Amino acid sequence: MSVDLAGARVLVTGGAGFVGSWLCERLLDEGATVWAVDSFMTGSPDKVAHLVRRPGFTLVEADVSETIPDPGGVTHVMHLACPASPVHYLRLPLETLRVASNGTVNALELAERHGARLVLASTSEVYGDPLEHPQRESYWGNVNPIGPRSVYDEGKRFAEATTMAFHRERGVDVGIARIFNTYGPRMSVDDGRVVPTFLHQALQGKPLTVAGDGSQTRSLCWVEDTVDGLVRLACSNEVGPVNLGNDAETTMLELAETVVHLTGSRSSIEHVALPQDDPKVRRPDISHARRTLGWVPTMTAEEGLKRTVRWMEELLAG
Repeated sequence: MSVDLAGARVLVTGGAGFVGSWLCERLLDEGATVWAVDSFMTGSPDKVAHLVRRPGFTLVEADVSETIPDPGGVTHVMHLACPASPVHYLRLPLETLRVASNGTVNALELAERHGARLVLASTSEVYGDPLEHPQRESYWGNVNPIGPRSVYDEGKRFAEATTMAFHRERGVDVGIARIFNTYGPRMSVDDGRVVPTFLHQALQGKPLTVAGDGSQTRSLCWVEDTVDGLVRLACSNEVGPVNLGNDAETTMLELAETVVHLTGSRSSIEHVALPQDDPKVRRPDISHARRTLGWVPTMTAEEGLKRTVRWMEELLAG
């Protein structure tokens, strides 16, 4: 499918976050005017500092749970705002629920006012600890609704339900993306997700902390591949949900060993307690994205990890 965003006016909530910063950059490259809205609760102006001087880019500090500044003439709303790592959403449970509920309503109402297309960045966490493997979009999930992770899991499920209600009842043009584990430069080093955690530990010569026996799996997707899927969804008529993730699966023990090898570290591997409700497996079925968006991830895990290693080496050196 073709991607044409030249002249588009796009508001990105969570635009100073990890994925949001890469999305803003891609949108500018496509010729769009971009407003990045972020509370900096977990995002940072540093992630988009290289974009501030680019024509067509505006960074606005605002809590989308309260209000979203309306720049006028918006053609697309990309709703990415939400704490996305366990460290952050477990520290900010009520804020996570508010942005998933109030923030999503505010984003949808903005899109409705302008007749804009809204893309919701949902998550593979809506599948919980899945009993179906790999996970298809038709799978309803296995989520603990009162566990500590539920503020994120159920928050995103609520966001999806709200998005579909606005679509059905008010005719808002929407697309829902379920994003699987994404990695790459600009991740927060201390956000608790597995790739930056392992890399940071390895580069500092500390033991790599593998939860449980390390047999649990994840499917890691390079950030620019994820962003390409979001852009394609924004340019389509697809409602979704659509899985966006790499279907190459690895165990956490295998990933730890790969990181030690790629960094040349002498770090050992240390097993720690498995977090409550931690999914045992995670791998997307991406046939729907391939069919409707013409999307497949292209970055190999080895090359993506090498690029992320180089970025973190430079970050730590600086």
